[in-house]
Amino acid sequence: MTRYSQERKAAVLKKLLPPVSRSVADVAREEGITDATLYDWRKQALNGGGVVPVNKPLPDDWPAEARLIVVIETAVLSAMELATYCQAGLSA
Repeated sequence: MTRYSQERKAAVLKKLLPPVSRSVADVAREEGITDATLYDWRKQALNGGGVVPVNKPLPDDWPAEARLIVVIETAVLSAMELATYCQAGLSA
């Protein structure tokens, strides 16, 4: 059984968040881990108070913490950068 550091798990889970918003299946395939492992990491992060997507594609359905992260991340972006950020989230 392969052990992953908390930093590695966090880096992998970050790929599920905006602006990248990749699917579990894509990230698992790219990282060489099973979907089940990635779903387990996501569940552990949620139970530990972490912010990770929970299969709710509409921002209105996101938890307040996830919306706050997006606001903070995008506050310093130019209009062009913000458009790119939003497009990345829509194409996921």
